[in-house]
Parts: sequence; structure tokens; C-alpha cells
Amino acid sequence: MSLTRLPKDWQDWIAENLARACDPQGIVNLLVRDGNFDVALARAAVEEASNRPVIFTSPTPLEMPFIDTSNNAIKTSDRVVDVLLTLKEPHIVLLGNVLSDEECDAMVAYCETRLTPATVLDDVSGTTQVHPNRSNQGAMLQRSETEVVARIEARLAEIANWPVERAEGMQIQHYQATNEYRPHFDWFDPELPGPRKHMEHGGQRLGTFVLYLSDVESGGGTAFTAIGLEVMPKKGGAVFFQNTDTQHQPNRHTLHAGSPVVKGVKVIANKWLRERIY
Repeated sequence: MSLTRLPKDWQDWIAENLARACDPQGIVNLLVRDGNFDVALARAAVEEASNRPVIFTSPTPLEMPFIDTSNNAIKTSDRVVDVLLTLKEPHIVLLGNVLSDEECDAMVAYCETRLTPATVLDDVSGTTQVHPNRSNQGAMLQRSETEVVARIEARLAEIANWPVERAEGMQIQHYQATNEYRPHFDWFDPELPGPRKHMEHGGQRLGTFVLYLSDVESGGGTAFTAIGLEVMPKKGGAVFFQNTDTQHQPNRHTLHAGSPVVKGVKVIANKWLRERIY
């Protein structure tokens, strides 16, 4: 029963609003926005409380991280970030001057001794495993693990208009020559048991930042293989993309890859923005 999975006060709130003949879709939207509940759970709970099938109205867009590209630069509390490229579908924004050279170098140095073989999420068990699709090394950071990390996270929150608390800690990725990450999605597939486990804490991955912490002599781009776009690494820059549509449903056009490094070393930091507090 989906309804009984909600706290009693939310169950009572749903019943009260249905009795007042409020729009079921509006009730769902508020459950997601104010209660931080999963969309599918909210819809099922409202339908159960109605005791009859519900035809939901045309869905209202849900909260999404977004970057305001109405100007050519974004002024954060401590930095002016350049808007270099935008794409509407999928929503992709290329940014310059996101990090200083000193911040990039500090992040790289901090993780040098912590690198281990990078892993991918198993679709069945939900555990992370080494996989031939990914040949680089990486390190996971906690939110606000260092002063530099906290400063960068606060800046990204301003850029994406998304709270720091609704994001995972950064993941540092280190690619030597020939290392790559073959085409993949960042969103969790709710139809698979492994990813579904990860959605229980924080919900879906709505957005991704890829921060470039080093220049690369050749190769190592972020390739959006479904749409024919490739972003080349530029130290201090970043690419942001939304992983889902406005109903938080996975967008298959976000298929992307870390192209093989041909010459040099690529170091990036991934930052994943979640539906709810993580």
C-alpha cells in the first residue's frame, strides 16, 4: 500500500484535500515539492486515498536544477562564471572560469593518494563494481570535506539554483592515456532493483556537473553520443546537463561517455544533483 508508506499527517492531509475536491495533480505536486516524496509514490498514494482510478491532469513541471543563461556571465558570491554554450534538448550548458587554477590544483593534489579503480553500479544488487566499461581511477569525497570542497559546492549550488543538501559528494576521476568511460547514463533506472535502491535515499539524479580539473593534450572529451556533441576538457571549466525531463523522468538523450585520453592526463570532478535531501 503506497498510502501507508507516507507519514500519518501526510495521509490526513491528502484525505482533507481530496474531500475539498482539490485537483489530484496539485496534491501530487505539493507532496513532491514540500514532502520530498517520489513522484510515483505520491501519485499512487493519492489514487489509493481516492479509492478510485484518478485521471491526472497535464502534469505541472516539477522543481529542477537549472542554470540561468539569459546573460553571458553568471555572478556568484565569489566568482564570475562564463556561459559558453547552451543546448535546449537535452538541456546542456558549457561554462568557463568555474574554478581557479589554485582550486583545481588543490583538488587534484588532495585526491592523489586516495585513487582506486573506478566502479559502476550493478543493476541487480545495487553494489558498485569494477567493470570493463570504465578503466580509470577515482576517489569519493564527502560534502564539505575540505574548505576548498565546501567553497566549490556552494558556488555550484548558486550556479544551478539547487541546495547543497540535495547533492552527492563530489567524485574525482583520474584518466591516464587510453582510459575511458564508455557510453552510460547518470540517471537511475527505476525499473531495475539495483538503481532503485539508490533512489530510496535522495531520489533521482536530476542534474550533473562535470568539472575539468586539468587540461588534456589530446582526447578525453565528454561525448554526448546520442546527439553528436563532444565537450573538450578545459581546466577550470565545466559542463552541466539535466538528466531528466521536468517530470523527473529519465532522458535517454543524455547518453554520454568519457572519451579515451590519447595524450596527457585528465582529472575531473563529478557532482550529481538529487531530487531530495541526500
